[in-house]
Amino acid sequence: MMPQGPPTAAPIGLELASVSRAVGRAFDDALSSAGGSRPTWLVLLSLKTRPMANQRELAAAVGIQGATLTHHLNAMESDGLLTRRRDPANRRVHLVELTDAGEEAFHRLRLVAMEHDARLREGFSDEDLERLRGLLGRLRANVADGAGASAGAATG
Repeated sequence: MMPQGPPTAAPIGLELASVSRAVGRAFDDALSSAGGSRPTWLVLLSLKTRPMANQRELAAAVGIQGATLTHHLNAMESDGLLTRRRDPANRRVHLVELTDAGEEAFHRLRLVAMEHDARLREGFSDEDLERLRGLLGRLRANVADGAGASAGAATG
């Protein structure tokens, strides 16, 4: 049955996308004000959890592939944040490691990320945040399993 009359609220998909863009822009702005960027933060964070990684592992962890990752790594290496060297066991593989400057950048951007997270949590109780995580998980599952795929075009 087709709904009658004008919509009473924005489709949840459009609202979620709008909120996601606003939160992402605020995070990017915060990182930028501290001399960083989201790709730089993701690479630094990944290298902190895996002190020496090859570029393939790093690409998988960061979600940035191929030439784009290489571009970011080249810039970070030029800025003295990391080093790359060939793996002696497999010369086709580059190992990536943080430098002292990379460690300092990680800690500086970590503070920014923590402040941003605290800003997002303002006014929410722990119970609110758990419920939000559950609701976001349900939205993810809805699109992952194809539920509502035909309605997705109408709801954004």
